[in-house]
This record gives sequence, structure tokens and C-alpha cells, in this order.
Amino acid sequence: METEPSPGAEASRSGTIAARRAPPPADTPPPPPASATPAASTPAAPIPVTRPPRTPELWPAASGFIRAHHDEERLGDPAARLAEAYAEIADTGTYRHTERELTFGARVAWRNANRCIGRLYWNSLHVRDRRHLTAAEDIAAACTDHLREASQGGRIRPLITVFAPDAPDRPGPRIWNEQLIRYAGYVQRDGRVVGDPRNEGLTALARRLGWRGGDGTPFDVLPLIVQGTDDKPRCFDLPPDAVLEVPIEHEDHDWWAGLRLRWHAVPALSTMCLEIGGICYQAAPFNGWYMGTEIGARNLADTDRYDLLPRIAERLGLDTTSDRSLWKDRALVELNRAVLFSFDRAGVTVTDHHTESRRFLTHLDREERKGRTVGADWSWIVPPISGSATPVFHRTYDTTERTPAYVQHPEALARASGEFLV
Repeated sequence: METEPSPGAEASRSGTIAARRAPPPADTPPPPPASATPAASTPAAPIPVTRPPRTPELWPAASGFIRAHHDEERLGDPAARLAEAYAEIADTGTYRHTERELTFGARVAWRNANRCIGRLYWNSLHVRDRRHLTAAEDIAAACTDHLREASQGGRIRPLITVFAPDAPDRPGPRIWNEQLIRYAGYVQRDGRVVGDPRNEGLTALARRLGWRGGDGTPFDVLPLIVQGTDDKPRCFDLPPDAVLEVPIEHEDHDWWAGLRLRWHAVPALSTMCLEIGGICYQAAPFNGWYMGTEIGARNLADTDRYDLLPRIAERLGLDTTSDRSLWKDRALVELNRAVLFSFDRAGVTVTDHHTESRRFLTHLDREERKGRTVGADWSWIVPPISGSATPVFHRTYDTTERTPAYVQHPEALARASGEFLV
């Protein structure tokens, strides 16, 4: 999953929906029930709040989420929880999700991810609550544990680790890497890039922060760049046992091993903000597992990434003098075959675009039978190869964005590109 600042971007700085002074909201929780023995004429006791919330625009988002949570999970009357959250917002300007709310919100955010084709398993997402961690070294250690737990020796587990959210009086932590595992991009004197050109800015930033660099290969793992609460970004090397990688070879071509290709097994996104009921969790890395085309048709094939199609076509003996020979298409298919073969041989979870397309339609059917509309971005749902041969191609989708959600803020992308000075 991979502009102008938006209201969401502004929210990311305060940790709540942007606060402006306003009258008390109309959607206040109902009063708690009266005592069992009052006089018949005694009205119910009022909510014990003497002033409106300090962040009035947070309340509609908070109350809407609490009501939706109670309704979907059949938790009964939400009045008590609404009153509790309202009082907390009035006192502090924010509120804390219960562990059950956090789990529900993170899972539904995956269900609402319009750009993700792999949502059939949204309810299997395991949530690690690490909201008590604020120091960079503790967050880096928890991210390392996340990768170990998610990889499970190859049986990839959908997982999210949630760190402290932004609050009105202080920012939460930040993870600068776009994914927990990224390969360095070393810019050479002649302008060429050894490694992943997408990460050349982050690589330069890591060097400025003290990273000495790797061995200079195309697949050197970058350090984590973590910014704790009220701190500057710092580098932390990932230990080898936390980075499960798969050598990419081909079942029909022995020479393929000589390309020395590989890719990591856990696609843990780490710059997207998890937004639940008006609260913004800026550091909440999460992963599912790879669809083969993400590696074979994008990461290794895009001209602004590893750009391997010309090399592969040459080794395959294809005519590259004209696009009409379809050399790019033929090389692309073989590269994707190699990815699937290699992951399968290594016993690492991966899915193919045909299977995942069918699963997505199963997800649509399940959700619609439960009365829920599924949003989807056609340009992201349709696979980057053989699109018209998959069933997700031949239909349109509702593009409405729903919450809870994983949101990509412009400033997070800027950090991942190494654009922010430190």
C-alpha cells in the first residue's frame, strides 16, 4: 500500500480533529439512569460535566465511533461509555480507547482500506497495544519484535503494533521509514543508484544521523529511523533475525540465481496514521502478506525502482528493439513466476493476483450480506499485470472513504523521503 495539506493532515499534528471554540455539541450522551429509590418527581441526574469539551470537534467523531462499536459488536446501551468519554474529553481534550475499542478500530480500518485487495481476513488482524511506549529505543525494540512475531518462520501473520497517539499537549512518536523493512538506495557519482531509488532520500538522512551504511549491495536493509515523543529522529539497526528474506530464483532458468535477487517477507507499512474516533495514532506499523505482483510487477520492475525488465529480457534472449515484441510483458510474467516460485519454495506466505481477486469478491459478497457497503479504488484493486483476466477488473466500486481508517498524510511521506531537515 503504497498535495495540499488536508484536514486529516492538520489533525495529525494535534492528535484529534482540529480544535476550535464552539458551543457544546448537541450530540451529548444521555444522562445516567436515576437511582432506584428517588421520588417520582425527581429528574434523572445530569452528566457530571461542568463545561464543554476543550476540543469540541472531537466529540462527534468519538461518539460516532463508540456508538458504531457498541452496535456492531452488540455491546448494549453505549450511554455509560459515552458519558465517560465525554467527561474525559472535557477534562483533557482527548480520550483513551479501551483495548477492545482499539482492536475493533484497527480491524475496521483495514476493512475500510479502499486501496487494499486483501481485506477478506480483516477480522484476523492481531493488535499489539504498546501505547505506553514513548522513547525511541523502546519503540524500535517493539518494531523489531513486531517483525519477528509477524514472520513466524514464514507463516505471515496479519499484525499491527499501536504506539501512543498524538495528544493536545504533545505529539506522539513517529516512524520515518515507509515500511519497517526498506532497502537502501546509494547514489553514485555518475547519478546511478545502487539499491532502491525510492529510498535514496531516506538513505541519505540515515547517513546524516550516523548510519555508516551497509555492504553496498542492492539489498542492504536500512535502519529504523524513530522519533520518540519530544525527541529527534534516531537510527536503530534491525537485527538479522528480525528480517526474513527470500532469495528470488526461477524454476526453469538456472542462471536466474546469478542475478542475486531477494525480497523481504513482511510488508509492514509504518507511515500511515491509524485514525479511530478522532484520535490519530501516527506510529502504528501493520502488515498483511505480499501479493506476488507487489514485488514482481512493481518493486523489482518499475523503472523508478529496480528496473529489472531489460536485464531479464536480455537473459531470456528476447528482442528488445521494439515494444511490439512484447518483451516487457514476457519478462514481467517470468519475474512474477520467479517471485511466487521462490516464496513457495521457502515456505513463506504469498498470494497471487488471480486468487486474491477472487477472494476480494468473496469479501464483497460477505460484507454486502451483512448490510455493509465496501469501498474500493479501482486503480489500486486491479492488479498491475493481467488486470482484465481477473474478476475485479469488470466492475465499478463505491469510492466513499469511511472511518476508522489508515490515512497517508503528506508530512509522513515527506519524512519517508528524507525531506525534513534534522
